[in-house]
This record gives sequence, C-alpha cells and structure tokens, in this order.
Amino acid sequence: MKLKYALIFFLFLISNVIFSQGNNVDPNLLAKAKKIHNSVITIDTHDDINIKNFTKKKNYTQDLNTQVNIPKMKKGGLDVSWFVVYSHQGELNESGYKKAYDKAIRSFKVIHKLCEVYAPDEIELALTSTDVKRIHASGKKVAMIGVENGYPIGMDLKKIKEFYNLGARYMSLAHQGHSQLSDSNTGEKENVWLHNGLSDLGKKAVKEMNRLGMMIDISHPSKQAFLDMIKLSKTPLVASHSSARALCDHSRDLDDEQLLLLKKNGGVVQAVAFAGYVNIEKNNAHRGAQSKVLNDAASKNHFQILGWTERQKLNDTELDVYNKKLGQIKKEASPLLKKAAIKFPPVDVADFVDHIDYIVNLIGINHVGISSDFDGGGGIKGWNDASETFNVTLELVKRGYTKNEIAKLWGLNLLRVLDDVQKYAKSNK
Repeated sequence: MKLKYALIFFLFLISNVIFSQGNNVDPNLLAKAKKIHNSVITIDTHDDINIKNFTKKKNYTQDLNTQVNIPKMKKGGLDVSWFVVYSHQGELNESGYKKAYDKAIRSFKVIHKLCEVYAPDEIELALTSTDVKRIHASGKKVAMIGVENGYPIGMDLKKIKEFYNLGARYMSLAHQGHSQLSDSNTGEKENVWLHNGLSDLGKKAVKEMNRLGMMIDISHPSKQAFLDMIKLSKTPLVASHSSARALCDHSRDLDDEQLLLLKKNGGVVQAVAFAGYVNIEKNNAHRGAQSKVLNDAASKNHFQILGWTERQKLNDTELDVYNKKLGQIKKEASPLLKKAAIKFPPVDVADFVDHIDYIVNLIGINHVGISSDFDGGGGIKGWNDASETFNVTLELVKRGYTKNEIAKLWGLNLLRVLDDVQKYAKSNK
C-alpha cells in the first residue's frame, strides 16, 4: 500500500496537475472519483463563522465572500459542516467569562436561525449520526455545532449541559492561551504552563462531557492536557482539526505518541487543511513572497493591508469597501503574484493528503478524518473553499484509496466516535 501511494504521488508531481475539477486528469479516474464523492457523506469538522454573516439580509443562502456557505457546499459536494462557536481566550475572571459566554450564546442562536428561519429547506441541524444520515438522504445540507474553547463556561460546569442542549456535540477545553480548564498548546513556545495539563475544574469538565455524550476535542490543549484527557475520559476523543507533527513540527499537530494513544482510545484525528499545520517551511516561503508583492502594490495605491484581527473590527460597510479595494489591488498585482507562486508554490492538496497517508499508515484507516478550518485560517491550493471539496476525494482516489476507505475518512469514522460517546452517556444515566 505504501509503495502504491508513493508511486502515485510521484506521478502526480511530474505531471504537474492543476487542482480543479477535471483539469489534466484521466477521464476514467475522474469519473470514478466523482462517483465515489457523490456516494459518500462528506463531513468537515471545523468551519469558523462570523455572526455578521447570519442575518436576514446577509446569510449562508448566498455565495458570500466566505469559504463556507450553502452555495459553495452544493458546488463542491460538502454535505456536513460543523459550525464552530469560537471564543477568543481572555482574562480568567467573571467579566471575561461573561463576555465570552454572551458571544457564545449569540453564535448558537444565529446557527439555529440559519437552519430554522433563513434556510430550513436547504440545511438542518443534526444532533446524532442518525440525524446526519436522515438529513443527507433528504437532499438537504447538514449543520452541526462544535465549541472551540471551553472558556465561556466560566467556573460553572452546568453551562456544558446548556451548550449541549443548544446542539454542541464537541468542545475543546482551551484555544490559544491557557483557559481555566486546560493549558493550551501555545504554552510550548516559552514552556510556560498554568495547570501542567488540566486544571481540577477541567478534569471535572471531562467527566461532565462524558456524562452528557459530548465529544472532547483535543486539537488545541497542550500535550500534557491531552494525556490527562486520555487517562480520564471513558469515551473516545476527537481532534477536530489537527495533522501529523512528524510531517510538520507545529504544536497544533499531534506527535506519534499522541496518535498511537488516540488509536488505543478509539478516537479519531481529523487531518486539517491549514497550510501552516501542513508544511510550515513551504507555507512561510509562499506567504512571504506573496505578501511582498501585495504590500508593494498596496503601498503604490496608498492602501494598508490589514490582518485578520484588524478586519474583524470593521463594520459591514467598512469591510465591503476594504475587500473591494483589496480585490482591485490583487487583480493589478496578479501577474507578479503568479510569477512569485511559481518560484514559491503554495501548500496544496497533495501536501495535505500526505498527512492523511502518514496517519493512516501509523494508526489505521478507522482513526482518521478530514477537516478544513475554513474561515478560521484554513485553506490550501485545491481546497481553498467548500466549492473545491471534490479535489480531496480526487487525490485520495489517485493514491489508491477504495470507496469504503474514503467513506470512513470523509465521515464514518467521526460518526462512529459520536455514536460511541452518546452510547456511553445513555448507558450510564
């Protein structure tokens, strides 16, 4: 199997395939991939949202300037999107907890509004694997909810049940920065920790999540927190968006010890198409070259390119003006951007599927899934938004994965973990 993957990957490199639905691909292979893609349930376990995009006038029924929305899901054949209730890590005090909680509740409400008010005929919220299969069979898209960072529960574990009742089916206990529940992977940079793993409250949160039937997401907590969760949890764990550290040495990825423990635990790692977690060196070189070209063009136009945090502070009108001007500058700089990309190519679908290959070879096909981190920094050449989802399936077919294996990678493994977690909760009431 490894030799077959290596041969196909080599052929891919020398043929310089352009990632799009069908360019320079053998027609028989393309037809096979399309047939498989249309027959399996495709699940992306991590898509960030901005509540500004969930209003009556502006929502996911429209092809917005977002990586995920219903039109893009339809075009790319993405069946299930886990919309993420995200909380930036703030101060560990009542004021910080309340601010994060209020934002989390607003996020839950807008997801429900999309499914129940704006687009009930196009998308429906799922709470179980049975829901996923039923909704998918009806022809509608499926929404699920994950919570990125347990910070908004504050010191009150009862809020976990509140989030569960609002539809959350996984939650991580930290994000970028240590929470009251868990140390974050970000502590690795300076070797500074708050709890040396999970806090006492975090350990209780693990038990409460087990009791409720909510999956525990290990993607952002520190390695020691991961080890604590593996030891404490009575149910399988999920890494909602992490890749293999052996291929990309970033603290957001999982090393071999963690991956092997996750296999023993019965969990699943959702490999993530986030360029910086797939290939740091290649991504830095590409981004550096692209940024130089864009900044030079922006400077000539007396325009300042903003970072993600700065863009989030803009109101809708300001953001529209900014995006329009940025689009003009990108168009003007397009020839130079393309030239820079030839010398410093972007991270692409082949690089991403290398991680899937590696993890499958290490811990087996039953413990690997797929995620994008769209609208939260994710996206690679060939899978830069939901409309390009088919290209992942195409690359898997090129490498010799069977229909059954692809079905597991695209969703069945994740649904199996969800089932196991919920069965444990029911049997221990």
